[in-house]
Amino acid sequence: MRKLIAFLAAAALCAGGLAAPAAAQRGDRGHGNHGDSSRSDQATAREEMNAGRNLSSRDIERRIVPQMRGSDYLGFEYDSVASAYRLKFIKEGQVTWVDVDARTGRVLRVSK
Repeated sequence: MRKLIAFLAAAALCAGGLAAPAAAQRGDRGHGNHGDSSRSDQATAREEMNAGRNLSSRDIERRIVPQMRGSDYLGFEYDSVASAYRLKFIKEGQVTWVDVDARTGRVLRVSK
């Protein structure tokens, strides 16, 4: 039953625009299309990783996901301005964001 509730909460958060807080922190206040920004951030993340400047999203996930015991992993976003990954987790209906430096894999901030 708990997993069903967590799944439904995660689905509702994703449908409700879970990416909005990250966009607001980057300063994206309605300028341009968020979908285009997301694609360009993904392309930038790929370019930086291929150039050896950033860790891959899989490397980041391998480091961070095991530390979040008991939480369900929802996915990540890449912020090209901050050169950071933002991983999303949910536990008992509460969402937690973990911001990670893409170059070093160091956790920058955990917010709920």
